[in-house]
Amino acid sequence: MAGGIWYLFDDNPWDRSKDDGSWRTVEVTRQDIGSSVFALGIIKPKVGAEVRVGSRISGVVNRLHANIGDSVSAGDVIAELDDAELRARLAQSRASLEKVMVDYEQARRVHERQRRLFDQQLVSQQEYDEAESAYGSVRAQRMQAEANLEMAEIQLSYATIRSPISGVVASVSTQEGETVAVGLAAPTFVNIIDLQRLEVHTYVDETDIGMIEDGQQASFTVDTWPGAEFPGKVTAVYPKAVIEDNVVNYIVTLDIIDFQDRILRPEMTANVTIMLEQRKDVLAVPTAALRREEGERFVLVAEGDRHERRTVRPGWREGTVTEIIEGLSEGERVVIGDVP
Repeated sequence: MAGGIWYLFDDNPWDRSKDDGSWRTVEVTRQDIGSSVFALGIIKPKVGAEVRVGSRISGVVNRLHANIGDSVSAGDVIAELDDAELRARLAQSRASLEKVMVDYEQARRVHERQRRLFDQQLVSQQEYDEAESAYGSVRAQRMQAEANLEMAEIQLSYATIRSPISGVVASVSTQEGETVAVGLAAPTFVNIIDLQRLEVHTYVDETDIGMIEDGQQASFTVDTWPGAEFPGKVTAVYPKAVIEDNVVNYIVTLDIIDFQDRILRPEMTANVTIMLEQRKDVLAVPTAALRREEGERFVLVAEGDRHERRTVRPGWREGTVTEIIEGLSEGERVVIGDVP
């Protein structure tokens, strides 16, 4: 559930107060004041940060190099399939290409000789055409043999399964000695998650979603790291609502700006604060110091043993804090409570 709240950044902005019985004075200070929305969220992998690694060919798993929790880099070997049949096909393709290359070279030499003789009008057009046709046929056979060899090399490479991204092994769904069969979908061996490419999906109430925009600063906390506050930034507002128990929320995604050398994991619950607006270094007083008379807003400014009435123009207001736009200066002291 989300809710809007005004906040003040200084924990104790008026700790230099003077208490004189039923009334006291507080110092006018400069503070950073703003508004925010609180919401609950969940840490999720970004698009492309979670990959299911599988096999593109059928075969027996000879070696499995991945265990749950292992860190892997892009290109690391995850598993190896039995490749004896694939190596035999590769050797056969190479032998076929070598044979075709012999025929190709012979046909090429015959074609070159017939072309020279034809230019000298020493052979007929038919004899030259026959040599050219034979050369073209063998050339096509060479191209086909080269393609077969390339395909055999590619098929052999599929027997070695590598990690496409760097990350952590989240799950393993096969074992050594198991036979995998490729059907409509490639069988999954492991799931790998890049823990440096995470984001927060937070659920903002429909009453607050109109105030959320891309680029707004945010922060969040997680229970596993008490006291740590992670900075973030709004990257997207989903247009479609999520409705549960007749409560309408919208998903807002946050980019995690700084992991602060801590490990975050998918599905962790996040307590999110989205900063809506901020005013930095403004004069602020406790709301209790403001007084009203005949529509005029004023405060009592302490000057020695006297109290001067001062008209002020308030700005942003929260239950306990109000910005003062005009009428006061930093360092002055205002009265809270009834004075004699």
